[in-house]
Amino acid sequence: MHLHVEVAGEGRPVVLLHGLTASHRYVVMGSKRLERSGHRVVAYDARGHGASDPAPNPRDYGYELLVGDLIDVLDQQGIERAVLAGASMGAHTAMRAALEHPDRVAGLVLATPAFVPGNESDPRALARWDRLADGMASGGAEGFVAAYRFDDVPEAWRDTVRKVTAQRLAVHEHPEAVADALRAVPRSAPLDDLAQLQAISVPTTVVGSRDEADAGHPLAVARRYADAIPGARLLVEDEGQSPIAWRGGQLSEVIAEVAEQAEARA
Repeated sequence: MHLHVEVAGEGRPVVLLHGLTASHRYVVMGSKRLERSGHRVVAYDARGHGASDPAPNPRDYGYELLVGDLIDVLDQQGIERAVLAGASMGAHTAMRAALEHPDRVAGLVLATPAFVPGNESDPRALARWDRLADGMASGGAEGFVAAYRFDDVPEAWRDTVRKVTAQRLAVHEHPEAVADALRAVPRSAPLDDLAQLQAISVPTTVVGSRDEADAGHPLAVARRYADAIPGARLLVEDEGQSPIAWRGGQLSEVIAEVAEQAEARA
């Protein structure tokens, strides 16, 4: 299975992991600050997303496989340890990698984590994901957008969310695979108990977003992650501002800070 990987810059390695239905372009949103500040940036499309191949089985999108893909990318790039920066699904993948492969992870930036144990079996939550999967399978990006129900998004952010959603969905070469991922990923648990996060010992920043702009990634969950991980800090945008996770330049600065902390510990 081929994964589309892009590498830029030289220096301390940073790996970017995107969220469900996104692609490698939607972590730092095209910002080049990391490359320009002395980092080797590895960004790749998760299985079934962007230009990467679909999984061999429609169910093969669980976190154990996503972590395996990440480790394969590190091996292929000859990277022993890297700072991992992920958004949503990518944050959960990075967090699980830090628990299962602590020798490969130098630092973590967990942007808008949303998973809490029990989500993977919540009928109401899974029904929403299945509705989006049905829309994607039947109508591609347009079908997904039609099923999204933007009326649930606060009016102040509705146009922005609709625009970004349509843009990021347009890059997928295998929309049917994205539909499969929409069914499988939410049914997978990256960890059994948030108490497991206490085992993470690398420099970590959790980037939350206020519910007014991004109710799908509750700020309360980001707080729980930051509280559970020893020494982790929580960053949240000021009231009225767009989320830090939506601002690639600012998120890149956060990632660079964690990379510096990781190097100081090495």
